[in-house]
Amino acid sequence: MKKLAYIKFTLCCTILFLSFTLVQDNPDAIIGSWKNGEGTGIIQIYKNGDKYQGKIIWLKEPNDPETGKPKLDKNHPDEVNHKRPVMGLVNMWGFKYTDKNEWTGGKIYDPKNGKTYSCKMSLDGATKLKVRGYIGVSLIGRTDTWTKQ
Repeated sequence: MKKLAYIKFTLCCTILFLSFTLVQDNPDAIIGSWKNGEGTGIIQIYKNGDKYQGKIIWLKEPNDPETGKPKLDKNHPDEVNHKRPVMGLVNMWGFKYTDKNEWTGGKIYDPKNGKTYSCKMSLDGATKLKVRGYIGVSLIGRTDTWTKQ
C-alpha cells in the first residue's frame, strides 16, 4: 500500500515538474502587448520568421504638443526618417530565443532620443518582461520592466 502511494506521489511530482518546465521554456512567451515601465507606450511583440520584433501600438501622448498632429520620428539620426510616425514604428528587431526565457541579439530604438541600443530580454514570471538596452557590454546599460497587457 505504501509502495503504491509512493509511486503515485512520484508520478504526480514528475508530471508537475515537466508541466512547469514546458510552460517556462516557451520561445513564444513574449508574444503580445507590453506596457513600458514609464507607462507611456505599449509595444506589440511578434514573431517575424525565426526572430522576434516589436512595434509601438499605443502612446499615452500620441500627438506632438506643439503641432497637435501625430508624433513623428524627428530625433532619428537620418533626416529621411523625420517624417515617419512614431505610432506603428518597429522599434525592436532581431531577437532570438536562446534558453530558458531569454531573448538576445536584438536591437531597440528609442524615438525619444533617436538612439539604437543592443538589447536582450528575459521573462520574470508570466506578466513581467525585463528589457535591457546597452552599448557594447550588457553591464553598461539600463533595464526597464514591462508589464503584459
